[in-house]
Amino acid sequence: MRAAIFCGPRSIEVGDRPDPVIHEPTDAIVRVVLGCVCGSDLWYYRGESPHSVGPIGHEFIGVVEELGADVDGIAKGELVIAPFLYGDGTCPNCRNGSIITCVAGGSFGNGEIDGGQGEAVRVPLAGSTLVRVPGSGHSEEMLRSLLTLSDVMCTGHHAAVSAGVATGDVVAVVGDGAVGLSAVLASARLGAGRIIALSRNPKREKMAQQFGATDIVEERGEAANEAVLEVTGGVGVDAALECVGTGQSMATAFAIARPGSTLGVVGVPHGVEVPFGDMFFRNVGWRGGPASARMYIPELLDDVLDGTINPGRVFDYETDLDGIPDAYAAMDERRAIKSLVRVGSI
Repeated sequence: MRAAIFCGPRSIEVGDRPDPVIHEPTDAIVRVVLGCVCGSDLWYYRGESPHSVGPIGHEFIGVVEELGADVDGIAKGELVIAPFLYGDGTCPNCRNGSIITCVAGGSFGNGEIDGGQGEAVRVPLAGSTLVRVPGSGHSEEMLRSLLTLSDVMCTGHHAAVSAGVATGDVVAVVGDGAVGLSAVLASARLGAGRIIALSRNPKREKMAQQFGATDIVEERGEAANEAVLEVTGGVGVDAALECVGTGQSMATAFAIARPGSTLGVVGVPHGVEVPFGDMFFRNVGWRGGPASARMYIPELLDDVLDGTINPGRVFDYETDLDGIPDAYAAMDERRAIKSLVRVGSI
């Protein structure tokens, strides 16, 4: 089969991989319909996080082609969403909402398991991992939104849930990438009364407003802190959502959080120093980390299917497998918010 291959920093190629086969009776083989490039993939692309040479990508939806003897709950020919982490759903960590630390779990596109940026994937623990999409004949717009549930929309939702966003809250979202925009949408879905999006990109600002942002702050650094505090009467926000992972974005999120609040942190940290002393004396905490997408998909799926939310609008670049090198470059150069990769058909 053909798939994207990570060959080192700034080097993504399309090459041949062995067709996936069933290894365990709990495996399934999924033929990929849509995949995409994640913002976290850019850390590997830029050489700022290590990644093995080999398959890459962890977001995809597809059609079940083959099932191991012990897989229940899904059938051949069904459209499924693959959360970016697989897990058994029964270990103590999974039951506590931390599928990333499942004792039997793992991630896709990690050098051992094929990635979602290829024609097919072996999915371990398929019965507890894959989520069946009911119905048929879904529109292209719907398929895009279903794809976001594999990671990005769930990650934005995780930021909002981790920060305890509730009806009427004042929320600030630090980061205007696909995760940040999804966090805006998630906050609106949870009933936030005011949502401040930090962005200086007109296209992303417009999408943030379409997703529910009520205010835009274009400043950076200390100027951004002052702007948000001015908007909130000097108090700060009820919930700050950190969706980038850099030192500056984290510092901003902590600075604009009101005393007694909790940050929702989902940006993969690089060069971050947590200001523990300041947090301590302001009673500010943080929660977050990688989202347990499998836990969130069912509730978000209902809202996608009934049209309540349309997170697929974050995809503003589309290509096929042959064009995947530019899909990475477009996001790295901020020509694209999020790149969709069309692999197959239903």
